[in-house]
Amino acid sequence: MTGLPGPEPTPGPAVLIAGAGPTGLLAACELLRRGVPVRLVDQAPDPAPAPRALSLWPRALAILDDLGIGDDVRAASVRIDGYRYFTGGRPLAAFAFPAWCAARNLPQYETERLLTRRLHELGGAVERGARLVDFTAEGAGVTVVLRHADGRRERARASYLLGADGAGSTVRKRLGTGFAGSTYPMAFAALDTRVGGDDLPPGEILYYQAPDGTLVIVPMPGGVFRILTALPEGAPAPGVAGMQRLLDARGPRGVRITEPVHHAVFRVHARRAAVLRRGRVFLLGDAAHVHSPAGGQGMNNGLQDAHNLAWKLAAVLHGDSPASLLASYEPERTEATRRIVRDTDVQTRAWMVDGRLRVAARDTAFRLLERTGAVTRFYAPVMAGHRLAYRPQRRTQGPAWPALCGGGVRAGELFPRGPAGGTGRTGWLLLLAVRPGAGEPWADEATAMAEERRGVHPVRVPLPTAASACHRPGYYLIRPDDHIAAQSHAHDLPRLHRELTHATARTTNT
Repeated sequence: MTGLPGPEPTPGPAVLIAGAGPTGLLAACELLRRGVPVRLVDQAPDPAPAPRALSLWPRALAILDDLGIGDDVRAASVRIDGYRYFTGGRPLAAFAFPAWCAARNLPQYETERLLTRRLHELGGAVERGARLVDFTAEGAGVTVVLRHADGRRERARASYLLGADGAGSTVRKRLGTGFAGSTYPMAFAALDTRVGGDDLPPGEILYYQAPDGTLVIVPMPGGVFRILTALPEGAPAPGVAGMQRLLDARGPRGVRITEPVHHAVFRVHARRAAVLRRGRVFLLGDAAHVHSPAGGQGMNNGLQDAHNLAWKLAAVLHGDSPASLLASYEPERTEATRRIVRDTDVQTRAWMVDGRLRVAARDTAFRLLERTGAVTRFYAPVMAGHRLAYRPQRRTQGPAWPALCGGGVRAGELFPRGPAGGTGRTGWLLLLAVRPGAGEPWADEATAMAEERRGVHPVRVPLPTAASACHRPGYYLIRPDDHIAAQSHAHDLPRLHRELTHATARTTNT
């Protein structure tokens, strides 16, 4: 960050977002629907036409449901119900996803189109041909320098700057933070095409593992399939004819490339920014992290960055929460990204296995996973995002005596969607689990606490709740993003008071 001499900057909205990919678009939409003025700029003159990322997992779909476009995403996409693996052309293992863990495949430009339409409905717009070239953060805001397509330079002011400007992020570079990690030794080739010959299943991703590399076939809407393959180190980029030869050698027999739609060759990196926030400047999406396409987690991770940050910024800007709430963005999203990078790296390295003994060990592991059902029961919910949890930072987020009640969801985890979660709400929820028909003085006291705080809505539900195996009265303090900020028993109200004080501001009439 450097000093920016020149004329006085033009006043701007509360938040300026650099980058109008899925992450920047979602951040803008989430802020706008919470009443926060936003300026969204992107250096590209037009939206990117490349399909790029495809997968939208249930957690991301839930976020899009709350935004109001989930049904449109489902209508435009294809559903993925499982993975099927082959080795040396022979069936190896199949992993089915239960319905609640199924992904949807949709080209990134379609996801961006739906997000852009919602942005317009909320009163926002993408300002194209405007490139952020510099900024300085001082005092109560950030001053940015924008270069417009006609060469004009503009200095503008905002309360916060969000860098969602991709892997080559200018915001990250100007912050001076590292982007450490590694690059996989091989390149990948991807061809999106319609095919002829033998039919391919419309709802499964197929993995053909061979000694000279893995080939993946991914269903897309409109009868298109993505053929993705790892290239041997130093191998030239294949054209359509070369991809057909790779398909013949590694994939299913009898499938012909008939109508290519998009072709790309790329390298895969696994990198994370050293910091995600400095003062009033934040990094999110590919500006903060990039990793292997294995498992289709990249776009989902960026959408979750935007969702996590937007509600916190809105709460702080509206005075509903103290500015200290923003400190939780970096550790929460760093932890989530670290897990995703680890998991996608394991999958990618399985594609790279060579040597007879290593291939045999990998294949044995896949057969064991299929027999035990471990992928369906344990890993599918992780990929779906249902197991996303943020590690509690304070003792008061959990019960003083955890042994009194086992099972159920806990602080940091997602509260099950239903009457309490997943309604598009923008405030906090204090869920009070009470005994039906019984007098509950503790619940009255907890309700009074909630009513003293801004943006906290108390709701009573009868025991047992769907979220808990415990039949004791207690509470769940649920954040606007459906993560549980605090959970405990009726006798732990002092802990509830501390958590409410940490996260929310008092009402003006108290």
